Amino acid sequence: MKICCFGIRKSNHAVDESGEISAAHNVRLFSYNELRSATRNFHPTNKIGGGGFGVVYKGILRDETQVAIKSLSAESSQGVREFLTEIQMISTIRHPNLVQLIGCCIEGNNRMLVYEYLENNSLASALLGSKSRRIALNWPQRAAICMGTAHGLAFLHEEAEPHIVHRDIKASNVLLDRDLTPKIGDFGLAKLFPDNVTHISTRVAGTMGYLAPEYALLGQLTKKADIYSFGVLTLEIISGRSSTKAAWGEDLMILLEWTWKLRAENRLLEIVDPELVEYPGEEVLRFIKVALFCTQAASQQRPSMTQVVEMLSNGITLEENTLTPPGIHKNPIRTSKNFS
Repeated sequence: MKICCFGIRKSNHAVDESGEISAAHNVRLFSYNELRSATRNFHPTNKIGGGGFGVVYKGILRDETQVAIKSLSAESSQGVREFLTEIQMISTIRHPNLVQLIGCCIEGNNRMLVYEYLENNSLASALLGSKSRRIALNWPQRAAICMGTAHGLAFLHEEAEPHIVHRDIKASNVLLDRDLTPKIGDFGLAKLFPDNVTHISTRVAGTMGYLAPEYALLGQLTKKADIYSFGVLTLEIISGRSSTKAAWGEDLMILLEWTWKLRAENRLLEIVDPELVEYPGEEVLRFIKVALFCTQAASQQRPSMTQVVEMLSNGITLEENTLTPPGIHKNPIRTSKNFS
């Protein structure tokens, strides 16, 4: 099977009749030897991340450009379709809060994506990782990460043509550059959402703890699934705790449940990360409440991402009397192999 990273096909299909797979036009094609040289033969000291899909390495190209190289393992749950989806989704769009794809490499069984290098790795590493890898994030930095991620999602949902639903918004897919500017990455599970489409029924793919209940249980995908995930992510940024690894109280509540309980008891600020010594209480409360608006059980009750940006920036008065309980999905479900 031949894969081409040059030119654009006038086809809506990933695979044309000749068996050639085409991706978007402004993606550079790298040879395997180029990337092997850039990573010093994929030396372990250049490894900067990894998961079920494979390994991410830091590389330096011949022109001294620093890049991040995602090398997909042969057993990767991200197959050819997801690989091509990622190329097609982000090669033609540009936004300050989206990771820029530079190129790809496909030789034999080797499938690699080459991105801009982001010095501070992922938000998961900086906020939720081991102590040696964490970054002491103050409130202005956390607020800016929330806002930047919201801007990136609003662009995908409302401005990209056609609109895009990411499907896997989580801390490990938000990367941070030298200035801690957040950039959304990993579009392998993303779906195009034309204007005339209200929802898509699809296999469930994503990460437990971030999945909207209507999507996790029924496979009904809308933009509101991303918005739910963003709400959970916002609570993680405020609390410094993982929504999937931490539990509270005798009932071992997950982060979203605990936040709702604290709201009922008028103790919302108790979820704030203990490492945040100084913060503006009113602003933090607003961010927490916006997260709760994003995670309401009924998807139609959740705001759009454009509204979320306005809510975070205090451009919209929060009508708290309209806020309904969050949707909670905790039980494992059977899905495709892309569920991680």
